[in-house]
Amino acid sequence: MIWKTFATLWVALLPATLAYSQAAATTLTIHADEPIAAVSPTLFGLMTEEINFSYDGGLYAEMVRNRTFHQTWEGVRYWYLVENGDAQAKMSVDRGTGPSSALNTSLRLDVEKADEHNQAGTLNVGYWGMALHSATSYKGSYYAKADSADLGPVTVSLVGDNTGKIIATATGPAPTTTWKKYDFTLKTGAIAASASNHLVLSVGHTGTLWLGLVSLFPPTFHDRENGNRIDLMEKLAAMHPAFLRFPGGNYLEGDHIAERFEWKKTIGPLVDRPTHPSPWSYHSSDGLGLLEFLEWCEDLKMHPVLAVYAGYSMAQEHVNPGADLEPYVQDALDELEYVTGGSDTKWGAIRVQNGHPQPFELTYVEIGNEDNFDKSGSYEGRYAQFYKAIKAKYPDLQLIATMPLKGMKPDVQDDHYYVRATQNFKDAHHYDKVDRSGPKIFVGEWATREGLPTPDFNAALGDAAWMTGLERNSDLIVMAAYAPLLVNVNPGGMQWETDLIGYNTMKSYGSPSYYAQVMFASLIGDHTVASSVEGPSPKFFYSITKNTPKKLLYLKLVNASSTPLPLQISFGSNKVMPEKSTLLTAKDTRATNSIDDPNRIVPVESSGTHAIGSSFSRTLPPYSIQVIQYEER
Repeated sequence: MIWKTFATLWVALLPATLAYSQAAATTLTIHADEPIAAVSPTLFGLMTEEINFSYDGGLYAEMVRNRTFHQTWEGVRYWYLVENGDAQAKMSVDRGTGPSSALNTSLRLDVEKADEHNQAGTLNVGYWGMALHSATSYKGSYYAKADSADLGPVTVSLVGDNTGKIIATATGPAPTTTWKKYDFTLKTGAIAASASNHLVLSVGHTGTLWLGLVSLFPPTFHDRENGNRIDLMEKLAAMHPAFLRFPGGNYLEGDHIAERFEWKKTIGPLVDRPTHPSPWSYHSSDGLGLLEFLEWCEDLKMHPVLAVYAGYSMAQEHVNPGADLEPYVQDALDELEYVTGGSDTKWGAIRVQNGHPQPFELTYVEIGNEDNFDKSGSYEGRYAQFYKAIKAKYPDLQLIATMPLKGMKPDVQDDHYYVRATQNFKDAHHYDKVDRSGPKIFVGEWATREGLPTPDFNAALGDAAWMTGLERNSDLIVMAAYAPLLVNVNPGGMQWETDLIGYNTMKSYGSPSYYAQVMFASLIGDHTVASSVEGPSPKFFYSITKNTPKKLLYLKLVNASSTPLPLQISFGSNKVMPEKSTLLTAKDTRATNSIDDPNRIVPVESSGTHAIGSSFSRTLPPYSIQVIQYEER
């Protein structure tokens, strides 16, 4: 996490000019000894799905693009024929053979002329290149077979796009006439970091070579095999997420029923995962499968929030409640057994076989996604069927409905909001007025949509205003997650604006909204406390929570106005000491961060004055988000 620290910042927050002091101050009164409600321990978390190349080409660290050789009318995308010197070869897709029944297609290379110094083969350009760093090992593998053992060894190389020079190379054994997996390691020397590189597989003899599932990984977070990008995982960890909602919204449903996220096809060895189309016009490798999602939760100490397919896909295809839906209900029960079952259960034993002996703890299960778009009106019946079956076997699970229900009260209801900043300024008190006798609320997707590919500062202000309402009502709101989480900022990488974290092949950055999320989730108590405000600015928002065991108060302040806001903070008869403050501010609402200027807007942390008192004066800078920690004395 990038933080700027200046001990003098606290002084800068005091009324600095006569012009400011002449403005009527807003008075915020806090009653620290009057708890209102418990704060949900899972309030802030992550929502994820395959969009904007969030998994493939994003978080999932695989460097080879189209590793299973899917073909379009223009050929095998991202793969190209290599004919060095006077070598001659042809490249095609062979739909009659592959390394497994799940992957029954392969790349066929017919080499008509080649020798040791003039090799023929194929190259992969990766996801907008392949990021290489100095003195780094890259682990890869491929499946191969040949028409005869005389084909000779396979050479695997990383090559610079602009120089043509080999950066790292390895030689594998001559393939046999049956499919076999071959592992290799490529280690770079002292090189300049760059994404302008590609992968080459080549041979120096005539014959026919078939290739399948070609893969290459950089070092991954926690050194997990088939793991995730380190920089992106570190940014997510800095958000202190309490949960992860997966495998996604639209990605769960698919455009068609046959294109839904079928979890059983995403577990086990990669060679046994058939892949599938995603709803956002590119193919999913399914490298991030069910177990990888659960391990992601494990790595960041998050609670899994599992969404199960509930019989609706986005092209208005649905499954009627009753006998037709029963196989899908059973599939969900099998999935829950895979996640939570012991080794003495069928699917728990398969999880153990897949490499994770211990069951995962699970509290929340979401039935479908955004079923309010289903024009058939079948969701209430579908939800009831899932609810009955799951509760019969797992009575303690909390089941989430994706829309309001008329005939029954769900445990939790998922609300989604995608709005402009003005809407969030007007609606920050939305949940103050919600009936507490209804279901608990999961704000499963929300965002202030201003700025692209990532939010500008006006969006961050709208987000922060909204989050004060989430905190203030966290007796009702059990979870909330910004969406979408990730976006690849390379040309063609974005399908939806606005997105929280941006990245390209080499690096990543947090938006102003990202830092607002970090600030809110980093300091949050276990209870809200009583408070009131007088003379409020229409663009002033706040929330206050208390860490009871540590006797700490966390005050979130948002000034979305273009003018400074004098603020008088009173703690009544209580004495407190301001310990530290974190400030996020910008000079204009359109200011933002970017891949080339990632640190234009970052939080600035300062120590407090260490003055003990019951009243403090502050002037909130224009366009500012601030978190102050007070210690009760």
